Order: sequence, then structure tokens, then C-alpha cells
Amino acid sequence: MPVSRTERLLNLLIALLNTRYGLGRSELRDKVYHDTSDNDVAFARMFERDKNDLRRMGFEVETLTDAGWAEDDSTTTRYRIGKESNRLPEVQFGPEEWTVLLLASQLWERAALGTAARSAVRKLQSSGSLAAVELPAGVQPRIKPAGQAFDDLVAAMHARHPVTFTYLAGSTGREEVRTVEPWGLGSRFGQWYLMGFDRARKSVRHFRLSRFTSAVTTLDRDSYSPPAGFNIREELDRLPELPLRTAVVRVRKGRLLALRRRAEQRGGTAPAADGAADDGGYDTLRLPFRDPEVLAEEIASYGPDAVAVEPEELVEAVRRRLRAASEFSAAPKPRYEFPGTGPRGTRKGTSEDQLQRMLQLVPFLVHNQGLRIEEVAAHFGISRRQLENDLHILICSGLPGGYPDDLLDIQWEDGRVYISQDLDLTRPVRFTTEEASALLTGVETLRGLPGVADGGALEAVALKLSAAAGDVGRRAAALSGPTVAPAAMAVHDTVRDAITGRRQLRLTYLSPQRDSLTVRDVDPIRLYSQDDVWYFEAYCHLVQGIRNFRLDRVEELVPNGRGASAAAAGAGGVPERLFTPNDGDTTVTVQLTRQGRGLAEDYYAERVAELPDGGMVADIRFGNTAWLPMFVAQHGGTARILAPTGLGDATRHWLADALAKYEG
Repeated sequence: MPVSRTERLLNLLIALLNTRYGLGRSELRDKVYHDTSDNDVAFARMFERDKNDLRRMGFEVETLTDAGWAEDDSTTTRYRIGKESNRLPEVQFGPEEWTVLLLASQLWERAALGTAARSAVRKLQSSGSLAAVELPAGVQPRIKPAGQAFDDLVAAMHARHPVTFTYLAGSTGREEVRTVEPWGLGSRFGQWYLMGFDRARKSVRHFRLSRFTSAVTTLDRDSYSPPAGFNIREELDRLPELPLRTAVVRVRKGRLLALRRRAEQRGGTAPAADGAADDGGYDTLRLPFRDPEVLAEEIASYGPDAVAVEPEELVEAVRRRLRAASEFSAAPKPRYEFPGTGPRGTRKGTSEDQLQRMLQLVPFLVHNQGLRIEEVAAHFGISRRQLENDLHILICSGLPGGYPDDLLDIQWEDGRVYISQDLDLTRPVRFTTEEASALLTGVETLRGLPGVADGGALEAVALKLSAAAGDVGRRAAALSGPTVAPAAMAVHDTVRDAITGRRQLRLTYLSPQRDSLTVRDVDPIRLYSQDDVWYFEAYCHLVQGIRNFRLDRVEELVPNGRGASAAAAGAGGVPERLFTPNDGDTTVTVQLTRQGRGLAEDYYAERVAELPDGGMVADIRFGNTAWLPMFVAQHGGTARILAPTGLGDATRHWLADALAKYEG
């Protein structure tokens, strides 16, 4: 039977790594490809594709010829890969450094960089045993990328392809198509910025991702070279923050307490007058803001309960979001079908994915002999069946001779996995650009996080990673994460102490869903963040269930003298995901445009169906469906409710009511 492409690539790699003199095409064709056909052209094409695949993975396939012979002579040309080609250098970390590494890798919970960060850590673990690590009690900082545009821009930036997108210019208020060479992507002032060369304007510009009004298109047939030494962090440090301005907003009486309190803190409550006449149901507030698009997203999410009055650019931004959401919600429903197998519509793994995993698997087994097969599968994030498929390919792979001593020797019949013949695959391959960027940016982002940036562990990790990453590590300067230091530091410390000491807290909380202040006793379980917005998860005795609370909405938080209850202890340790489903959740079918498809990852879609236009349909579980009209309005034409039908109808009516406040 013909071998799989993965097995063929692995055998070719092992053969080329284990020859000093080099192997000719005829030897490889006979001993690696087992090709006995007379079709020389087909074999030549296959061999060239395989060489290119290995080179894309970073292996340097050398071409050797004897003196006096031409390089294009297939009968005399030989091939080999140096023993050190693309091998990750030896690097060791202490327990405190492993703490920094794991926190840095967990920052990218979703998106392509999340996968890259986990892969990078597995490579580091594959070359040695993981030291005993104790992560900070219940702390999970996270970076929240700016939707699908973030993933598209990172991929284009690392591949050095220009991009095009439609952009709402802040200076003119007009939508314009931009063609940009993306040099760097970073977060400042709570916003993500792209910086690069604008080809139409022939100058370096920065673009706020919140002002993108279309999906990003990559010009993959074009390329560019960024300037040497470009550092997005240094560039954004020179970026001035937008000036503070005042918005006038009419708010329905008795509603939106959180918005009212923000206005009161600035002395912004005002009587209805000057073009914002009270119709008997609204109060007028004056709110501080910097970016009209950010405030418009919030105002739009309140629907008919809040109406922007001025400035005009804010009014138009809210109107644009509500109109787009209303039109998308009223559009014909697409034809779609969820995949019949698997919980998620994720990208199907390729031969390169499997080979990359197996090149991590062999050194991991060498340094962790006797692990249970379930533990090995869990470490690589795959099923036992997938792992056994990998192992079956590995034990059939080896040197061209094919004798027992020439093959990888792995046993797992007793439920534990052992390897006794590794064919010098004891070190994983070097970091990819994405892996180096994910880890190095993550480490830099941790500066300022209490209990992590103290001491020299963070600096030591940054130096070791940079040395191990080599040239690709320098590309990490094109990516800069947000600050994750909590603004409400006193509340953060109180919650963290309660988690460590297993104590109960008395909480006075401003609840947006209830639109009121509530007092409740809670047992804190963990702290987590999305950028600099921090939350804590706790067992709430008022509702007798697990709830999440934003630290900046806490009015008062003090120990009540009682210990944490058994209910909190039963919640388990720190989960990998930020949000965990509950039995009472409602499954909602949501349609997302190509621009909004990143929301499927943000809200942990249980299954997705791809659409021809690049969008998708996703099944997402929500604990409270009452706020979903706000969700649809907030995302302004990139998301809508398909099912339950009643919820979709209610959302359309709610949007029509909100839009009528502006259209009239």
C-alpha cells in the first residue's frame, strides 16, 4: 500500500538527516519512496514538492555535487540535511521562569497566536522535563485580539504581504479603501493599531482597527520588505492620546445606572435643554470620551434606552451601527449545514501539521519515558486515537534500510509510552515566526502584572527566548500587546488574598443586567482579564451559582469573616477557557460576517458552518439571552440571531425602535 504523505515526508527527513555524504535521487526513489514506476517526471515533481515542504518547515536541504559535475545532473547530485539544521537550541528554565513562560503562553487564549504559543511551549517542554510550577493563585491574564482583522493582519505581516481594507478616516469621516504594507501591530490606550506604509499616500500611517469597516484582504501575490530595526512598541510610545471631549446623550429615565454614575463622576448630569428637549421619558447626560467610535459602540448597544445628541460624528457613528445591524438582521437567511462530525468546524489538519507534531512528540517521549498514553494525548491537545495514529506512523518510519535497528522503536501496549530508538530526533525544530512572536510578546506584556514582573525571572526568560528564537525572534518587534496591569489594584489584591486564603467576601456590585446596585456574599475562585479589564469568577450565594464580576464595577468589597464554602471548592482549579458553560445556558444560532467571524472563538462556539462569502454560522451557548439584542447592535452589522426565531424577531423589533430615534 502507498505510504501517507506524512510518513513519506518523515522518512525523507530522517534519511537526509542521517547521511554525511548525501543521498542521490535514485537511492531516495528506491529506498524512501519505494517507487518502481517508469514515470520519471511524476517522481521528480513529487520530490521537488517534498523538498520545498521541508524547507518551508525551516530545514536546510543541501545540494551536493562532485567537482566537475553540473548541479542539474540528477544522476550525480546528492542531498542531505545538517544535524543542526533547524534544531531548537538547548535552553533550561527554573520554576519561576516556567511560571512566566506558562502565563505568557496563556495570554493568547484564542486566534492563531494562541495555537502558536501552545506549540512553542510544547517545543520547550519536549527538550526537558517541566519544572514544578505553581501559577499565581487563580490568576489568568488574557489578551483580547481585535477580531478576525487581527488574525489576518498578523498572518500578512509575518508573510510580508500587503493588505487592503476599507477605513473610516477620523479626519474626514469618510470611508476609504487603503492599501498598506503592514509593518507592525500593537495596542495602546485600549485600542489596537496597525502601522505601515500607505501606498496611495506614499507615507507611513497608523490605523485604528476599531475604524476598519470591512474585512482585511491579503494581496498574497505581492510582497514588501519592512524597514530594518522597526519596533512597533517604540513607535506607539510616540503616539499621542486622543483629547478628552464631552458627549451629550439622552438616557431613558430610571435606566442605565452605570452610564449615569460615569456622568456624575464628571459633573455631567444636566437638565434637558438646548436641542435635547425632554419628551417626558429621558434625562440628558454629559459624558467624557476620547474616541467617538468606541463610545458609539457602547451607546448603540443600549438601543432605545440611550440616544446620542452631540457631537454629530458620534450621532452618525451610532446611527451607522444601528442601521447596519438592522439591515443585516432583516437579510434573507443563508443556506448552511453544520458538519456531521466533530464539535467544531476547525481547519482540517494537514500533513505538515501532523509532521510538526510528531517532531515534537519524539523528543517529548525521550525526556518523559513511561507517561500514560492519555497524559501524552492531553499534553498535545489531541485525542488518544489521533495519538495512536501518530505512533503507528512513527514506528513505520526510519532509515532507508528498513531493518529493525533502522526504525523508530516505540511501545505503548501496557498503556504507558516508551521510546528506545529515536534516530537522533531528540530535539524539536526551531520556533516559527508566529511561535516566537507569541511568546516574546506575551513575556513583554506581563510587565506590570503584580507578582510576576517582580525579580529577574521575566528578564531571564526574555533573554533566553530571544537567544533560542534567533532571527525569527527579531520579528517579534512587529507585535506589541496591551498592558494587563489592573486599574482597580486594591480590589484585585483583596480578591487575590481571598482566593489564596479561601475566604468569603461581601460584595456591593453595580450590575448592568439588573441595572442596579446589589449586595451579595461571594466565594472568589479566580481572577482573569481581557487586556486591562479584569474580572473575578466567584460562587454567588445570592443566585446560588457561579458568576463573573468586573473589578471596575465593584463599589465595595470586604471580608465578611466566613470561609469559602464547599460550593466554591467544587468549582475546580483554573480552567483553560475564560468562560465555562452552565446547564441552564441557551444555545443560540448566530450568523457572522467574514469581518465578525472571530466572535465564534471569543464566545466558544460549539460548532460552526462555513459560508461561501467567508462568514459562518455558529452555535453559541449564552447564560442570559436578554442582552443579545445589545450584542447584535454593538457589533453593528457583523452578527445576527438566526435561532431561536422568537429571539431573532425580538432583536429586529428592538433595533427598529432604536433606529427610529435617529431616523425621525
